[in-house]
Amino acid sequence: MEGMHVLLPDDTRLELPEGATGADAAAAIGAGLARAALAVKVDGVERDLVAPLHDGARLEIVTPSSPDALDLLRHDTAHVLAAAVIDLYPEVRISIGPPIENGFYYDFEFPPGVTISDADFDRIEAKMREHVKADEHFRREDVTVAAALERFREQEQPYKVELIEDLVKNAPADDPVETVSLYTNGPFTDLCRGPHGPGTKRIRAFKLQSVAGAYWRGDATRTMLTRIYGTAFFSRDDLKAYLEQVEEARARDHRRLGRELELFQFSPVAPGSAFWLPNGTIVYNLLVELAREMNRPRGYTEVRTPMLYDSELWRTSGHWDKYRENMFISHVEDRDMALKPMNCPGHAHLYSLQRHSYRDLPVRYAEPGPLHRYEPSGTLHGLLRVRQFVQDDAHIFCREDQIQDEVNGCLELVFATLRRFGFEIDVELSTRPEQRIGSGELWDRAEGALIEALEGQEIAYRVNPGDGAFYGPKIDFHVTDSLGRSWQLGTVQLDYNMPERFGLVYTGADNAEHTPVMIHRAAFGSFERFIGILIEHYAGEFPLWLAPVQATLLPISDRHVPYANEIAATLRDEGVRVDVDERTESIGRKIRDAELRKVHYMLVVGDREQETGSVGLRQHREGDLGSLTVGGFAERVRDEIEQRSA
Repeated sequence: MEGMHVLLPDDTRLELPEGATGADAAAAIGAGLARAALAVKVDGVERDLVAPLHDGARLEIVTPSSPDALDLLRHDTAHVLAAAVIDLYPEVRISIGPPIENGFYYDFEFPPGVTISDADFDRIEAKMREHVKADEHFRREDVTVAAALERFREQEQPYKVELIEDLVKNAPADDPVETVSLYTNGPFTDLCRGPHGPGTKRIRAFKLQSVAGAYWRGDATRTMLTRIYGTAFFSRDDLKAYLEQVEEARARDHRRLGRELELFQFSPVAPGSAFWLPNGTIVYNLLVELAREMNRPRGYTEVRTPMLYDSELWRTSGHWDKYRENMFISHVEDRDMALKPMNCPGHAHLYSLQRHSYRDLPVRYAEPGPLHRYEPSGTLHGLLRVRQFVQDDAHIFCREDQIQDEVNGCLELVFATLRRFGFEIDVELSTRPEQRIGSGELWDRAEGALIEALEGQEIAYRVNPGDGAFYGPKIDFHVTDSLGRSWQLGTVQLDYNMPERFGLVYTGADNAEHTPVMIHRAAFGSFERFIGILIEHYAGEFPLWLAPVQATLLPISDRHVPYANEIAATLRDEGVRVDVDERTESIGRKIRDAELRKVHYMLVVGDREQETGSVGLRQHREGDLGSLTVGGFAERVRDEIEQRSA
């Protein structure tokens, strides 16, 4: 029999018979691997276990411990969900069901009069378990476009028909689509590129989680579908741990805590824009002031630029072509105008309004000013996805020979800022995207400069190919919160393109004009999103320096209220944010309410405290700490605030 070979990840050569599959390769390596195998990667592309291999292929066996295994499992589970829903609602129309971060979903159009809610999950899950128990194999079939269209038209599945027709229509002329792949498990067949696991029995633990509306193709003019979300894991223990984390995240939801702690509100009159209440405004302003404190000793100058610009500015920057659909546009006196979604074009124009010598550089502009971006209403999510926000934005204009020092300074500032909040920080370098402006030579220089800065400081980083901004590569900072979730916050972006597009120059030592380099930098990202993340990270229990109310005076009876107000005035003079609970309630009730408000310190005052000029000190979650003088308490708070620790 003729033979072939494949190369394993460690470059071991594995001899196999001609036409061998991934399953054959796994079995040749060992019986244990054969039992664990879910799929294979052939030359880096994931494929079904039963797909034939080619001679000389680089082969990796996908098992439950592989990085991509959960996506595969969740894709399998999405198909099982669709099969179960069709069993229960034979007239349902199905659309798509991909794996997503932390789970999967499937979109359905249910028959008129049928509404799905969480109450239906038990019934659907029971039917899903039947498919899992049956160990239905996922069988791939490549069929002609005509056969697939005929099949789905007969089944009255218009969404599948539309998907196939679009595949044909959008295919390049030199590579037309002639066949499509279908996957069948049990009685259910779906249009799908795959791959899939061997069978449904590999699905060990799953849970349906929520229902939402979703427009077909994300188009608000199309049919509203019912989206069922779920998740799946390889073990029940992993599922249980994840669901517990979800419950904890729900308890920490910044939208709920924002209302309870009286930080912010949203209103239909201004969708996607927060109304900051006094407590929230304190937090907001403290973060803005921290950003200013970080900027001052590093040579940044704060500026203010307009909110509304003529479209010519956005045409010059490239945003009119690349970003217009995300901008709020108005027509004023026969001119197209747009609210700024970012500060960089305005800062570039500001630089151009003055003459600059090489001795003036670097020029470092900072601006915590309002920005507006159009986000579809269905994507808005509390403070995490808004239409109006403020960034701790800064832009540096420098000479070529200053790039390394300036990027290093930006890296130092971002690390110093984010570490104050107790975050773990990971760094990612995002390189040139397909849709971009500027020459390849400029991109080579920009990417090389960022790599040099990272490696020069021995900062560990991963590469995210193709995810740079359309004008330049970037270094992104990802933080891990107390629930283990990753968030992208700070960024440092190197830009040769925008200075060229705006014709920015400085006069060099040779009296000739030269083009500066532009660096975009933010540590928090937007203050709105950062505060939303902080609320959930801290479960609303801000560190003392950031807490809107640092202490509350709790008079035991009405006759102690004047003394409490006297102490409050003294503490405010000392810079402590304090309030007085003057309600006619028991001291126990006042303490419980202060605990719910997550106030750090409760100062109980009664006859003894009034006689001795002291306070009875209680700390959130810690309880009674004994008596303390008013001056002693003020000193304690000042010391904690000066540390500005998480």
